[in-house]
Amino acid sequence: MSEAVNKSDLKQSLEEIDIAVSDPDNEAQEAKPPKRYLILTMLSCFCPSHPINIVAFVFAMMALNSYNEGDADTGKKLGHIATLVSIAAIIAGLIVIAIFCIVHFTTHHQ
Repeated sequence: MSEAVNKSDLKQSLEEIDIAVSDPDNEAQEAKPPKRYLILTMLSCFCPSHPINIVAFVFAMMALNSYNEGDADTGKKLGHIATLVSIAAIIAGLIVIAIFCIVHFTTHHQ
């Protein structure tokens, strides 16, 4: 008899798990974590545009902190700002590198 009870309990628990997994309402209630742009901001720190890089890193950390506190909307907004500032820092760094190379290779040293 214990086998019949165990099998029915197991079957019922598996059905509950299946319902919970396939229920679209549960998926809508769970908030997905925002994309983390820390890697992009860390890569932008290697470009020679240091004040902009630091601002991007601060925004990325603020976005992560906001999400961890439960404010997902602010986390998304700050993450988007961090992405834009990181891209601006990378572009500014590439421009500085290009200018340095042009000046270095076009001047004649005697």
